[in-house]
Amino acid sequence: MDARALAALAANPGCRRRALLDGAGVDKGALAEALGSPAPFGQSQFAFVRGHAFEARVKGDGGAELMRLVHARTAAADTPAPEPGGVSVPDLSAPGPAGRAERTRQALERATADGGWTLLDHPMVRLDVAGSPVHLEPDAVAVHPDGRWTVVEIKSFPILDGSADPAKVGAAARQAAVYALALKALGGRVDERALLVCPKDFSNLPTAEAVDLRRQIATTRRQLARLTRLEEIAAALPEGATFDPARPPAELAGSVESVPAAYAPQCLSTCELAFHCRDRARSGGAVEVLGREVRGELGGLATVGAVLTAARDEARDTADGPPEEAAANPAAAALRRAALLRAEALAAAGRS
Repeated sequence: MDARALAALAANPGCRRRALLDGAGVDKGALAEALGSPAPFGQSQFAFVRGHAFEARVKGDGGAELMRLVHARTAAADTPAPEPGGVSVPDLSAPGPAGRAERTRQALERATADGGWTLLDHPMVRLDVAGSPVHLEPDAVAVHPDGRWTVVEIKSFPILDGSADPAKVGAAARQAAVYALALKALGGRVDERALLVCPKDFSNLPTAEAVDLRRQIATTRRQLARLTRLEEIAAALPEGATFDPARPPAELAGSVESVPAAYAPQCLSTCELAFHCRDRARSGGAVEVLGREVRGELGGLATVGAVLTAARDEARDTADGPPEEAAANPAAAALRRAALLRAEALAAAGRS
């Protein structure tokens, strides 16, 4: 798992399917391709190269420009700006993710004790998710002279006239919140604001804004705590279940369907299996295809057929039915009322 996957998983904690597949390291894109429902999204090679070039520019010259932005946007008013050559950039290389995570922990401890400016370039941190360790790699973490740790997210989408795409900013904030939770697990004083660095307007010049993470941290912590342990999900798999894309499609589909999913339209932009899950939800008439908000309003009506039956119940003399039944099933009563109003509107339109 990475921070992007964890942010998406935290937004939909009821999806056991995604939790298991991400936790097992299954290539969901290859799996969707084998099932006949490939996901038509992903980062283009051009955007990938452009993003790396922009990050290299931001971190160039020992991170001087990046630390200037960190000081300007997140430092306390009385904190002196980092002097040229005065920023420590420790070597975090080590064998394996666990070794890099330990080297990062040691570097953070030393930087906090030294009381100067420190930039950790692509550190490695660990977060326990559903009983399994996940290693995460932020773009950077800045350590302030007062001991605060600030997560830095570097993105290639532009900030135009002081504002950026709210959806992209929100996704970046959710990723940063995952990194902040992992840093908090180390016991440090983590800044609840992340620094989002993006190109300014249509240039390649970096600009930055501080993004408040308090809401995202609280939500992500709560949602991750609700995730079912992966061992429990795996224990419920039928004998011989496999997610190998090389297996026959029918066998593969049976294995995938053996793990409960929690589809929602929001999954289409975050999960490679979303189009397969949407097709199954549509074929079963599940109301989830209409969105979480609609699903919540419909209460116990789980299928589109049940919704239409409730709306077209001709056995009722009125749209509301008996008062005691309306109180017991307000969703059905509201549907009957809506159907009556629609019929009246269509009749009036026909007369006119």
